Amino acid sequence: MINPCLLSVATAVPRHRLSQSDALAHARKIFEERVPAFARLAPVYGNAGVESRYLSVPLDWFARPRSWAEANRIYLQVAEDLLAEAARKALEQAGITASKVDTLIVVSSTGIATPSLDARMLRRLDFREDVKRVPLFGLGCAGGVLGLGRAAQFAASGEGETVLLLVVELCSLTFRWSDTGKSNQVATAIFGDGAAAAVLRGGDGESGPAVTAWGEHTWPDSLDVMGWSVEEDGFGVIFSPRIPEIVRTGMRSEVDRFLARHKLTLSDIDLFACHPGGAKVAAALEEAFDLPEGGLAQSRSVLRDYGNMSAATVFFVLERMRADGTEGQRVLVQALGPGFTAGFAVLEG
Repeated sequence: MINPCLLSVATAVPRHRLSQSDALAHARKIFEERVPAFARLAPVYGNAGVESRYLSVPLDWFARPRSWAEANRIYLQVAEDLLAEAARKALEQAGITASKVDTLIVVSSTGIATPSLDARMLRRLDFREDVKRVPLFGLGCAGGVLGLGRAAQFAASGEGETVLLLVVELCSLTFRWSDTGKSNQVATAIFGDGAAAAVLRGGDGESGPAVTAWGEHTWPDSLDVMGWSVEEDGFGVIFSPRIPEIVRTGMRSEVDRFLARHKLTLSDIDLFACHPGGAKVAAALEEAFDLPEGGLAQSRSVLRDYGNMSAATVFFVLERMRADGTEGQRVLVQALGPGFTAGFAVLEG
């Protein structure tokens, strides 16, 4: 099989920066009188491991109920802008133009687009008319890693096959003013918006780490662990309190199985690029991988500075790792999403 190489990684965020203290103050205005348990739930804002995030709209936009149609209109506009920005950065880093891309993969689960976002991107960059388009929806937070695996599979199909992977999640736009449940409070405390792009190409001698393995595991009877419910005013967030426990008790064995299929063990891994999810999930991952508390430093720093941007988050982690230097090291890329599914990939070199 041809080795697919990761030539570049780039990210983009919208311009509205939100501090966690402002998020809590605004949540208090919205929920304190309507949610009797708000005082008990409010500490989640301080315990989330988040200090700032970026939003697609100004904070005042959330002060009153919004329709799903209005939120989705904004999703389409902002998603296109962020994807175009991230794509241009990644293509420039890779030293190619959009016309050299053979396959365009776009991952997103926080809005609806038909024609899909990949089709809309054709008017923003000079892609060929025969570029293969692959939209991926519904993968949630695991979408970045699973998308990386799909991109590697396409890139490995032929010498010089070039794939552009785009990921955008505008989690803040899924906020539902009417939802007074605990999961909505958790989402309000951690969700942010962001986009990422990566260029992969099949063939030896490319500059950049090789994607040497990719895979996934879906736990049986776990559809209720994470996802969206469709409500009158948009997506209703589903977060099970069981997520950290599933990670602590079930993640290590599945990572070991995945690595064993590729003749590796956890001791062969030098770096961990994990989607942090939230502070509790990050701690559970550190425990599962026998890392010291705070061992997922890059993942935690991205959570601190950007919040949980769902599928895009793991590329922010990879971007920081690449800036620090990963040459000669083996990286395990990992994320969890609806299904309930864990996605894995290994980068080498």
